[in-house]
Amino acid sequence: MDSSYEQELTVVFEAIQVATAISRTVLQFLHPSSDAGPAPAAPADPELAALRTSLQVLKDDNTFVTAADLAIQAVLLRVLSVAFPTHRLVAEESAAQLRADPALLAIVTSLAVTHSRASAFVWAHGGGDVAAHVMRLFDRAAAPQPATSALDPTWVIDPIDGTAAFMRGEHYAINVAHLCDSRQILSVVALPLLSPTTTTPITDADTAPASGGTLVFAVRGYGAHVAPLGSPSESRALPRHADAVPLAGLASVTCYGTLKSGYDGMHAAVAAKLAMPFPGTNLLGWVPRWAALALGLGNTTVWVYRRRDRYAKVWDHAGAMLLFEEVGGMVTDVDGRDIDLSPGRLLNANFGFVAAPRSVHHHVLAAVKTLLQEQGRAGFPAK
Repeated sequence: MDSSYEQELTVVFEAIQVATAISRTVLQFLHPSSDAGPAPAAPADPELAALRTSLQVLKDDNTFVTAADLAIQAVLLRVLSVAFPTHRLVAEESAAQLRADPALLAIVTSLAVTHSRASAFVWAHGGGDVAAHVMRLFDRAAAPQPATSALDPTWVIDPIDGTAAFMRGEHYAINVAHLCDSRQILSVVALPLLSPTTTTPITDADTAPASGGTLVFAVRGYGAHVAPLGSPSESRALPRHADAVPLAGLASVTCYGTLKSGYDGMHAAVAAKLAMPFPGTNLLGWVPRWAALALGLGNTTVWVYRRRDRYAKVWDHAGAMLLFEEVGGMVTDVDGRDIDLSPGRLLNANFGFVAAPRSVHHHVLAAVKTLLQEQGRAGFPAK
C-alpha cells in the first residue's frame, strides 16, 4: 500500500508480530494438544504457576482478562509511545489487576520482554524498571481525557478481542487503530487462527492455526488489504464487494446466542424480513466480525442492545469498522446516525449498529425500525 502512513504501518506490523507470538505462547499453554501455530517456547517452569493463575482473571464488568491480553497491551503501548511520543493512547485494560496481583505482573512483564527480544526497539529505550513502566503506560492509556483531546492523533488498542473465545482456542483478534480528529485513519487487525484464503462463512470454532493467521489492514481512502499474518509485504487489495449489492445478496455476520448484552431476536428477525440466510458467519468478538465483513465472509450485521444505556466500547470498533467501509460498507447506529468516536472510551453518542452494503443499507435500517415498532419497542432506540 502506497500511502502517507507507511511509517505507522511499518511500526504496527512489527509490533503485532510480537503481540501474536505472545498470544500463541499462552494459547499453547491453555491447549497444549493443539497446534496454535509457530511460537517461541512456553514460559520456564518457575513461571508456570503464575501463568496458570493469570488465565482467568474476572474484571469489574464480569468479563475475563488473561496474561496474554495484558502482555500484548504492554508491548503495543510501549512500541507506540516510543514511535509516536506525542500521540494519545487508549487501551482496554487497566492496571488494576496488575497492582492487585504481583505474580500476574511478573508473568506479564516476563511475557512482554521475552517476546520482544526479536524487536530490540520495544524495551531497549530507557531501561529501568520494566514493571513500573508497564504500569505507567497502562495508567496513561486509561486516563480520562479532556474533550479537546478528541482532536489529537490517537492510538486505540484492543489487545485480544474475544477473550472468552481465545480461552477456548477459538477465533480472536488483535486490534490497533489510528484516529485523527476522531476519524478512523488506519486499521491493523491480526487474526491468528484464520486462514488468509478463507472465503466461506465461519463460526468461532472454525479455526485454521496451521495457516499462520491473517492480517487485515486499511488506510482511509486506500482500500482494505489482506496478507498472511507473518508476511505483510505479501498483501493483496480486497475487492470493494460491498459497494453495490442487491437485497437478495445480503449475507449475515453476527454473534448469535452468546452474549447477554444484545437483543438476540432482532438480528434473526431482520434476517427473516429480508430473506437473508441466518446466522451465517457467527463470531463472539466484534473485531473478528468487522474483519469478516471486510473479507466478504458476510456483508450485513445488526446489533440492538437490550438496554438504552448500554454503550459500545471504542476498542471493539475503532479502526475495525474502517476495514468494512473501505470495501464499500456503510456503518451507522440503530437511529441511522454516523458512529461518533469523539466521546472516548464509551461510544455514548450512539446506540447499537447497523452495517450493510452501501447500496442497501437504508433497507436494512428500515427493517430494524419497522420490527422495533411491530414488537412494541418503537420508542426504544430513540433518545
